[in-house]
Amino acid sequence: MPHRTVVATSLVATLLLVCLTGCAGSDWSIPHPATTAVGTPSAGFAPAIAPTPEATVMPADGSWRGVRPSPGYRVALLVGDDSSTTTALVAAVTAWASETNADLRTVSGAEDPVAGIVAAMELHPELVVSVGDPLIDPLATVSANHLDVPFLVLGAELAEPTANVTAVDWTGAGYRGEGLGTATHFSEASFTAERCGDAIRAGVAAVLTGMTGVVLWLP
Repeated sequence: MPHRTVVATSLVATLLLVCLTGCAGSDWSIPHPATTAVGTPSAGFAPAIAPTPEATVMPADGSWRGVRPSPGYRVALLVGDDSSTTTALVAAVTAWASETNADLRTVSGAEDPVAGIVAAMELHPELVVSVGDPLIDPLATVSANHLDVPFLVLGAELAEPTANVTAVDWTGAGYRGEGLGTATHFSEASFTAERCGDAIRAGVAAVLTGMTGVVLWLP
């Protein structure tokens, strides 16, 4: 599936670029069969009692690895900066999309986070994946006003997520917004290829199986 990049220097410019790049691959304006989960999580992925929004869920190690989306899953990857941790997450999401045959498009929100978030939503993806700490505060505002749009945040979390926002964190990650810092001591070294790969897989498994609005804490 094509992997396209959109640079959100402004909302108008972004949408123009979407139009220009949208001719070369699948047309997201055309409905397609709803994406479903292929496979099921292993025991220990979800708690016995469905968690409430804002809860922290600690899935068993690797319990998410048997789940993938059906081919053609439409995902907008929203990138907040060019830090080494964000770059590692982008690489993991890109590799996951290639492996699962997901239809991935990338939107940059580095210069104007709100414009980037809006541009990602305007693509009408089935899931918006957010990477990069600068996006957290803008996402907290925008996502609460667009409850019909599913978001997945990797390596960070919203302080008060709504049911449409799922996050994946681990020891060394967990930025929660300006003035709140991280849930644990930040460690750039914790953003390994394996950890970032597990983050996108566990997060998508949670979204596809309906366990949303929570923070997944990877072991």
